[in-house]
Amino acid sequence: MTPPRTILITGATDGLGRALAHRLAGEGATVLLHGRDQGRLDRTAEEISAAHDVDRPATLRADLTDLAQVRAVAERVRATTDRLDVLVNNAGIGGGEPDGRTRRTSADGYELRFAVNHLAGFLLSLELLPLLRSSAPARIVNVASAGQEPVDFDDLGFERGYNGMGAYCRSKLAQITTGLELAARVPAAEVTVNSLHPATYMPTKMVLQEVGYSIDSLEEGLAATHRLVTDPALAGITGRYYDRTHETRANPQAYDPRARAELWERSLKLVGHPGI
Repeated sequence: MTPPRTILITGATDGLGRALAHRLAGEGATVLLHGRDQGRLDRTAEEISAAHDVDRPATLRADLTDLAQVRAVAERVRATTDRLDVLVNNAGIGGGEPDGRTRRTSADGYELRFAVNHLAGFLLSLELLPLLRSSAPARIVNVASAGQEPVDFDDLGFERGYNGMGAYCRSKLAQITTGLELAARVPAAEVTVNSLHPATYMPTKMVLQEVGYSIDSLEEGLAATHRLVTDPALAGITGRYYDRTHETRANPQAYDPRARAELWERSLKLVGHPGI
């Protein structure tokens, strides 16, 4: 008998991450829930257990603004399970409130949006890659955005002319770019790595607090993300970027070999990882 798939979702206590956790648990997957508030994690785990008549999902509390906590999450995952079929890098912060519009820094001293939206998922993917590879065929799904802006390698920390939305767009392109590079370095038969823009201005807390209105439904974003996690037709498909369910092209910088290599190496140094 094939064991249920084990799927780690970051940012699983709200919005898209929470909806995805519910759907996957309802389909029989073993979900691992990450969040930064233990109370909300506990409530989400209890709701999933009750709604789908399943064992209470494991919870992993960590603040992704701190790379030490990212490493600790990976360590706890390895201690919790001997297999990991899918990592969904969903946690992130937007371009404005509730995380502010002025430049802020992470626990490690890096620009906040770059740290959370790019470096945290980058490090978590690398830390969990051996477990994913041993669980082959496995998948990494990066919840990115159509909001993209080229990274300035002369100002990687965005210290000049800062604005929150610009920082968000840079961080999301960085997320996509290193996802493409990771996909090129790992056999697709072992782990696929794909990114997507799930939907535009879904009615999540982050969007409603900053923008004040929504455009697409949460269900649209859920369907697009769920497809990358589960669709058998995507087996072996790697190094792609999707706008909802349609494959498309990200900002051209993501396909520039020199830019991609530089971002990869500089990101490794920032997170203190030897690479693969």
